[in-house]
Amino acid sequence: MIKVIIVEDDELQRSSFVMAIEVRHPDLCVVGEAETGAELFALLAHVAPDIILLDIKLPDMSGVDIAHRLKRERPEIKILVISMENDPSTVQAMIDAGIDGFLSKRENVLNNFAGAVRSIMDGLEYFGNDIHRIIYQIYLAKKHSAEEKMEFTPQEICIIELCKENLLGKEIAERLGISPRTVEKHKTNMYKRFGFKKTSEMVQYAIKKGIIKI
Repeated sequence: MIKVIIVEDDELQRSSFVMAIEVRHPDLCVVGEAETGAELFALLAHVAPDIILLDIKLPDMSGVDIAHRLKRERPEIKILVISMENDPSTVQAMIDAGIDGFLSKRENVLNNFAGAVRSIMDGLEYFGNDIHRIIYQIYLAKKHSAEEKMEFTPQEICIIELCKENLLGKEIAERLGISPRTVEKHKTNMYKRFGFKKTSEMVQYAIKKGIIKI
């Protein structure tokens, strides 16, 4: 028997999950319900679930904060996120928090969640079709960013970083342990490759591309 806690502030949706488990999924058992993060952690003081069905948008805490705390304090508990909040930044934040699965409420959740729970309890991650598409978008964005960073060598990036601090060529050379002539050679090469006319253009380009931070 898989013990489940449902964390959802919408009473109708919470009841739908409970009813679906009671009627259609005898291998699952609801051992607790919570509308807020506070209620969840109070419940965990005397209930030990195998998995938590977690909404992200709650009245008192974000799902991201809850997931981080659960993985820190109760790492044995699996987390299946079920939420409408599925923009790329939110999905990435939840993955970084260590969740085990994510279903979008835009999909037919009541037909899919039990299979997701079983997969997770078998040691697999589970992401719905909508979430898979978003994860792929995140992958492409990271790949593109990495490719852009490859426009510059690691030493060129260091030089741009120090130029951002308004250091002179001699000062940059001292910081990097190279000669001033090598610094100027790198800058000249970058000017030619990208058509920069001055250092400030080079720095602004690198900031815009996310190669260095402001």
